[in-house]
Amino acid sequence: LFSNFIHPDKELYTEFYSLWIALMIVNAIIFLVGVVLNSLALYVFCFRTKTKTTSVIYTINLIVTDLLVGFSLPVRIIMFYSAGDCLNCSLVHIFGYFVNMYCSILFLTCICVDRYLAIVQVEASRKWRNPTCAKGICVFIWIFATVVTFSILTMAIQFAECCLSKILVLMVCEYFFPLIIIIFFTTRIMCALSKPSLMHQSRERRMRAVQLLITVLIIFMICFTPFHVRQVAISINTGMPHHVSLLVYHVTVTLSSLNSCMDPIVYCFVTNNFQSTMKNIFRKTETEQTSVDILGMNKNSKGS
Repeated sequence: LFSNFIHPDKELYTEFYSLWIALMIVNAIIFLVGVVLNSLALYVFCFRTKTKTTSVIYTINLIVTDLLVGFSLPVRIIMFYSAGDCLNCSLVHIFGYFVNMYCSILFLTCICVDRYLAIVQVEASRKWRNPTCAKGICVFIWIFATVVTFSILTMAIQFAECCLSKILVLMVCEYFFPLIIIIFFTTRIMCALSKPSLMHQSRERRMRAVQLLITVLIIFMICFTPFHVRQVAISINTGMPHHVSLLVYHVTVTLSSLNSCMDPIVYCFVTNNFQSTMKNIFRKTETEQTSVDILGMNKNSKGS
């Protein structure tokens, strides 16, 4: 089962060298874009956002997972060239990668639920929407994702027929169940925002909540759905041709990495000042660059 669920880079390199090169280039672009955007976002949320609300806490954890996913991409290439056929080295990287992927899924789900509670269930959720509770949930997510990912890999390696149903249940817990939650709350908030009782909230705030939920849903469908559909298909049809399984696995894993570049869109809807702060940072950089250029021109004119 392990050879169907997980395909090390060595197989793709040997059988589809051109595709391997293409995916490595794509991963390099994802790494550069993802690390730059998420590093800026981490700076904004940690040092330029004074109030650490529940949504900010979830977002900071999401940024950390995206950065870890981003940094795992060059590590993957380094390990491939240095470790060669070392299966244990591949397993360590695969384990770390999927822990962070499932943490991303769960933190995105938390952000959506938190936004729904903040807009629709303000009074009823007040005692739950506090920084202490949010930090506890984040700790639980990291532990839960680690344990479940370890369980999936262990059962895939030590395959027995009874493990198939367990693997499917674990995948439902970490992907399909969060997807159902996001679809449910997206529908609920879109219905609720048309009610007169919520019209006292600003139109901008209501629209931002809808945009956040729809953005998260799109990220789920593009980045995470193909990989998990492939995994379920493998569980149901273990006789899938090897070359098909290999190609689909590596393409869908690359799509899941794309999540680290798309999540910064979500950050724009978490707080009011994220976009303005980012604009100020870039504006300040441009101003400093212009000042340096002017000083250089003045020096040149004096020298002549």
